[in-house]
Amino acid sequence: MSEEVVDSTVVTRIARRRALPGHEHAYEENVREMFERMKEHQGFAGAEIIPPESPGCAYQVVVNFDSEADLAAWDNSGDRRAIFAKMRDHAEGEPQHRRLNALEEWFVGPSVPATTKPPRWKTAIVTWMGIWPLASLFIWLGGFWNPGFKNLPFLATTAVNVALIVLTMTFLVAPVLTKLMRPFLVGKPQTD
Repeated sequence: MSEEVVDSTVVTRIARRRALPGHEHAYEENVREMFERMKEHQGFAGAEIIPPESPGCAYQVVVNFDSEADLAAWDNSGDRRAIFAKMRDHAEGEPQHRRLNALEEWFVGPSVPATTKPPRWKTAIVTWMGIWPLASLFIWLGGFWNPGFKNLPFLATTAVNVALIVLTMTFLVAPVLTKLMRPFLVGKPQTD
């Protein structure tokens, strides 16, 4: 069954998988080889491997593609099939996948060691960078386009402004800010 995916939002996918005991080094080498193969595919936007917090726990591999279509193209590629065949010799079962869009990545994030998560103060700064200009813009536009807007009850005005801010933040601003501010939030993804 073929499903066409059309979406221009940056996609983050997290894969959790345990290496077989004694195969940790080989598994990490396979993941790095996978990153090299991903670089050859359109829309690849970076990846990182997060080792387990303690021996025997799962590795997490975070990959970013420019769109769902680019991720789907990677998933259906011969390169992916070949590297996954090699990985099966060094890992337990198949990976568990979880996808996040840019806004979810900010607020949820993968389950990773605390040392790799952005500090809350950084998340707050980047969130403010998106919301403050939007709030200012929508408040100004509300009064500029419709002077009667100022005469609406406070809660109605707030509800309209917040709805506009949330929609714009979710679909336009957050994906761009997440990509631009990633080095500030969590550092540059490692691809080798």
